[in-house]
Amino acid sequence: MELDDGGKELSIFEASGAQLGDRPTGSRPSRQIITLDEALAAISVRQFDLIVVDRHLPDGDGVELLARLKQLQPRPGVLVLTALDDPNDIARALDAGADDYLAKPFEPIELIARAKAVIRRLQLDQRGRVTVANLMFDSTSRMAYIDGEPLVIPRRELALLEAPARRSGQVVLRDTLEAAAYSFEDEIQSNAIDAHISRLRKRLRDNGCLASIKPLRGLGYLLCDTR
Repeated sequence: MELDDGGKELSIFEASGAQLGDRPTGSRPSRQIITLDEALAAISVRQFDLIVVDRHLPDGDGVELLARLKQLQPRPGVLVLTALDDPNDIARALDAGADDYLAKPFEPIELIARAKAVIRRLQLDQRGRVTVANLMFDSTSRMAYIDGEPLVIPRRELALLEAPARRSGQVVLRDTLEAAAYSFEDEIQSNAIDAHISRLRKRLRDNGCLASIKPLRGLGYLLCDTR
């Protein structure tokens, strides 16, 4: 995701990647948004590998978002872009949680190289494991474990468990679960997600899991500790 002040037909990041015919390995396609409010809405419903943040935004300083990004699990990499090159500004952004800082103007090859480095460091730093009660989900292997024992689970139920596990502590929207469990071409019956979630909750319970997916009326679902 790229958070900057807009006004361009193509985002800085996409333009740089297009110019070089490159995009950081492992990253998803970029999404450009222009305000802090839009960024908060985006990270509440979608996971990003890398977030490129501009300082000057219509509704505030991009650095204000960094504290929230640090709380995400798994945490995205954060690269700050700005025309401010004062050492105090750089130190403030890094202290707030930025993984790197790039002053404008810059060459596209440097932006892509720094983005790759941020993602590479993050992949090394994060084991990609989320633990709730006695349930552990390994997002690298896409395996779930209860008390250390692997849980045998159908593909769609695994996808429905992975989505809230990767957003531990956050409410996951129904649309996010549908996108995780079904492809674009699939026809989804109105009660399909509820039926899959019901079977998943029973499977977890029958295997002695102390975590469960709790439905929140009108909001979505939350993976929580039931002890």
